[in-house]
Amino acid sequence: MPTDRPADPPQYEIGAYDYPLPSELIAQEPPARRDASRLLVLDRATGTLSHRDFADLPELLRPGDLLVANRSRVFPARLLGRRPGGGEAEVLLVRRREPDLWEAMVRPGRRLRAGAVVDVAPGLRVRVEGPAPGGASPPARGETPLRQVRLLLDGLDPDSALERHGHVPLPPYIHRPDTPSDRERYQTVFAREKGSVAAPTAGLHFTPELIERLRARGVEWGEVVLHVGPGTFRPVEAGDVRRHRVDPERFTVPAETAAAYERVRAQGRRVVAVGTTATRALESALDADGRLQAGEGETDLVIVPGFRFRAVDALVTNFHLPRSSLLLLVTAFAGRARVLAAYSEAVRRRYRFYSYGDAMLVV
Repeated sequence: MPTDRPADPPQYEIGAYDYPLPSELIAQEPPARRDASRLLVLDRATGTLSHRDFADLPELLRPGDLLVANRSRVFPARLLGRRPGGGEAEVLLVRRREPDLWEAMVRPGRRLRAGAVVDVAPGLRVRVEGPAPGGASPPARGETPLRQVRLLLDGLDPDSALERHGHVPLPPYIHRPDTPSDRERYQTVFAREKGSVAAPTAGLHFTPELIERLRARGVEWGEVVLHVGPGTFRPVEAGDVRRHRVDPERFTVPAETAAAYERVRAQGRRVVAVGTTATRALESALDADGRLQAGEGETDLVIVPGFRFRAVDALVTNFHLPRSSLLLLVTAFAGRARVLAAYSEAVRRRYRFYSYGDAMLVV
């Protein structure tokens, strides 16, 4: 029987990962309390949805579950200054090569060529050295490639200078300047090692009290480190999502986390990842036999539908941008139709989206 309804795009076409979102649902501020966020629970086997509060998480998990979070710490990576001639300039530090040498994104890229110096503050300037070596992924539309830049410090310690003069690198969909409160709220309470230019936002909902309640419930707590790069903000430009690439990101699996993982797996218990970054670190650290390897490494893993998850059984995550690699990961885990149906229900019920927004638990 003929129909005017267009066929759904194939699962590997990026257009299949779009959805309508009213701009007023993009959270511009964090909630008054971290665990006051709402929590949409999706059963990926049945598609059933339930609406809870994030503070309910302990009763939604099972005693014996291993909850694994990313403890990477966001550093004040955004430097604002003036370029030669007086125009505004921005340098987003991405990856440290030496104490004062970084890979960075610079704006306006066409006016900041090799040799240009950006004045940031008294005693702190940034000189553009040239293109950054390597780089796995091309810049997104409208971006310039990574540059190599050097901090010019008049007797200042590099880390102290960044802490004093750097800004919190809030995502571009937060349409306001950063404030002093963002230094604490755009950071998880368990953040430790500095290195991320974006927060592992699924972890923003946790409080020390909530973590203690989880432990009292019998939920084990584990941590990994994955330093989040700017690729987290980049839309997927490839028409076929399997061709999307990201620049490598450093990660660490501590020995105690690997031991907890092996113990949980041997006893048939669940591993619950807190966020897409913890998921990528865990899946990247498995060896061919499915054992989690402790140590450091780099990952450029892109998870798209069709991926076989071996390390993660359930997922705590935020709501992600259309056409983003983060949304692709969640749909790979729970199914495109079910995730997009859940997003549609979240929009209908006025959930708050993105970094400072509400959360999902996918079981």
